[in-house]
Amino acid sequence: MNGLQRIIGKLGTTRAFAGVGQALTQVDERLLRRTNGRFGIGTSIGLRTLLLTSIGRRSGQPRQVPLLYVERDGSFIVIGSNWGGENHPAWSANLIDQPEATATVRGKIVPVRAQLLLGDERQAMWDEVAAYWPAYNTYATRAPNREIRVFRLEPVS
Repeated sequence: MNGLQRIIGKLGTTRAFAGVGQALTQVDERLLRRTNGRFGIGTSIGLRTLLLTSIGRRSGQPRQVPLLYVERDGSFIVIGSNWGGENHPAWSANLIDQPEATATVRGKIVPVRAQLLLGDERQAMWDEVAAYWPAYNTYATRAPNREIRVFRLEPVS
């Protein structure tokens, strides 16, 4: 992480940042959509961000959300932290219901199949992503009544 990323990462552990971050998510999504995943708020400071498009489990309509990710063995690892909120984010329930989705990454739309990680594999990936964005550990302490979901987004042909 560069210096600015470390500063933002430290701010990311605060409740105030979570509120600001939630508000900026809509702007980030628009920027990522307009630039085909090449530029967003996170990417502007060097954070790896993808635009996940899943199918709404109730609406059947495409839903998009920007997410930080770590690449692992050709897959993208994402965390459903919901900023440490009480409930899982809607996109994570969408992936459980319909695991086929797309990830727009650095200008490329990649069809993916989501896998909810459990047990030791979940913990290993959690540790890796939390090392990249330490605020995830703070979010976990804010959500003691749920285990935050971790997904592997595996590219499919």
